[in-house]
Amino acid sequence: MRVKLFIATVDVLYAKLISDNISEFHADKIDVCTCCALEGLQEALSKKKYDVALIDPTLIDYTDTSSISLPLLLWSQTDTIDTLPEGWERISKYQRISSIVSSILEKFAGVSGSRFDPGLKEAKITAVWSPAGGAGKTSVALAYALSCVHEEKEVFYLNLEDFSSVPCYFTENNSSISNVFEMLENQNGNVKMLIQGVCSCENGITFLCSPDNYEDINILSDSNVHELITACTGLSDELVIDLSSTCDARIKKIFDLADSILLVTAQTTLASAKLAQFITQNNVFENIKEKITLVANKGVRISDPAVDSLISLPYIQSNDAIEVCKKLSESIINADIQTK
Repeated sequence: MRVKLFIATVDVLYAKLISDNISEFHADKIDVCTCCALEGLQEALSKKKYDVALIDPTLIDYTDTSSISLPLLLWSQTDTIDTLPEGWERISKYQRISSIVSSILEKFAGVSGSRFDPGLKEAKITAVWSPAGGAGKTSVALAYALSCVHEEKEVFYLNLEDFSSVPCYFTENNSSISNVFEMLENQNGNVKMLIQGVCSCENGITFLCSPDNYEDINILSDSNVHELITACTGLSDELVIDLSSTCDARIKKIFDLADSILLVTAQTTLASAKLAQFITQNNVFENIKEKITLVANKGVRISDPAVDSLISLPYIQSNDAIEVCKKLSESIINADIQTK
């Protein structure tokens, strides 16, 4: 679904700048039409319905909003309009166009009323999990994501840990994932569109910033998780989900949705003991066994894995988390996957 955007402004250069930028960089999200003259404004609005309109303050009194779902005032600090007509919102005119696009998607997601169909699925879903903390699960998840970028795939990294690792690996300069959690809980908008508006991208990996509060992730029901994951699959070729080291109902639901599971272990007594317990004492293992690739991280040697697929990764000695991920990614790209 592309948002139908109408831009009405007497600033011809601004209209060209923003429409050209959206057409070049955001055409997959937004279909844009512009009008720079009062004479053609009503004719343009009478021919087509629009999802969102950016309206210059000088044209606000001449704009019939009956064909516009969400009218937005192109506002700058020099404008003197104090009260907006009912249903209107402001949007800052002088900001990065990418930020304007994000705001458009975020605002329209909240009023569009359409829900993303959870029955659709496009991306391959890879869940990354470990029964033990400290095994290097997040480093492996992001290394795998980088290896997918190397294959020229569109990659979405979704961190669903109890305590998010996102700030350690990415620059957080966009809206929190809590905005998405709130929409999922309240069932009041288009989740996929909101995610498009608030996600960020670094090193070819699209991601959502960490929650505002630790408790925010706990509001999600199983159906919320399903919708969140399915919405993300509609935005990528590969969805990499980084999970907490628990095995509750939510984790089991994600295991069910996943196409493949990277089960991470490391060379510690704790990691070995917890992996052995998961394999021998938890009936979940047998249900997902065919999806699992065991990732022997940090140089651990496993002579007789309980699954058919094994990747061995080296121990990277570095305090730089990004450097570790990049080196592990190279190892994954060049890995000789052992199969029984």
